[in-house]
Amino acid sequence: MPSRSILITGCSSGIGYDAAHTLHKRGWQVFATCRAQEDCDRLQSEGLNSFRLDYADEDSITAALQTCLDQSGGTLDALFNNGAFAIPAPVEDLSRDALRHIFEANFFGHFDLIRQVIPVMRKQGHGRIVNCSSVLGFAAMRYRGAYNSTKFALEGMTDTLRLELNGTGIRTILIEPGPIRTDFRKNAIKQFERWIDWENSEIRDQYEIELLDKLKKTGSKPDRGELGPEAVTAKLIHAIESPNPKPRYFVTWPTHAAGALRRLLPTRALDGIFGRM
Repeated sequence: MPSRSILITGCSSGIGYDAAHTLHKRGWQVFATCRAQEDCDRLQSEGLNSFRLDYADEDSITAALQTCLDQSGGTLDALFNNGAFAIPAPVEDLSRDALRHIFEANFFGHFDLIRQVIPVMRKQGHGRIVNCSSVLGFAAMRYRGAYNSTKFALEGMTDTLRLELNGTGIRTILIEPGPIRTDFRKNAIKQFERWIDWENSEIRDQYEIELLDKLKKTGSKPDRGELGPEAVTAKLIHAIESPNPKPRYFVTWPTHAAGALRRLLPTRALDGIFGRM
């Protein structure tokens, strides 16, 4: 039997890195892509099949998928859209260019890749498209407006695809992790420094009292309910190997709690809880 094949994005570290290595050990033909070539070179030295895919670079998406198909004989059993980043800041200080930048990587790139993968999976009569969302894909929190928006959009499009692809043999699935031990927050600081002119903001005092302190403490101690990336990989394995995968997978207890609160409480009560986070 030929190995099942999966294309994974954002494999330089964290969730994608763990998923790529774990599935490789399980016998999958793993295409572990990264945005930067130096990260691809590092993964190749570790025994993974790695090449470049940058969500913001349309040509790299097409080229990466073609590489997968050339090496797999024209088929692809699963896609795990994983790469994403955040720009932490109040919404009023997000520029149009900043939002363009984050939507290119967190949303448009995902669905450009999906749009190209669907014909392949239609032809073969099966496939799993797994999108890594977040608790912030259904529960908005302060200072995360850019990231919230991309993940809400990702969830809406994934839910629509699930309805439209019903009966084709293609399953579209969401994983909603919550706090996971990765370099995500460290990378968010770089985006904050690039895009946010907090010193000239009308609400500079708000940054000094709340947000800057949170950014400085990034990585100093784990968040409540934080798990390692292997917890996400466990859900991914079920999503791509189970004959009857779930439409969505919660990973950490904060995600389970947020999901329960959204079902049970009115909006004003939710605002009182999430507004303190």
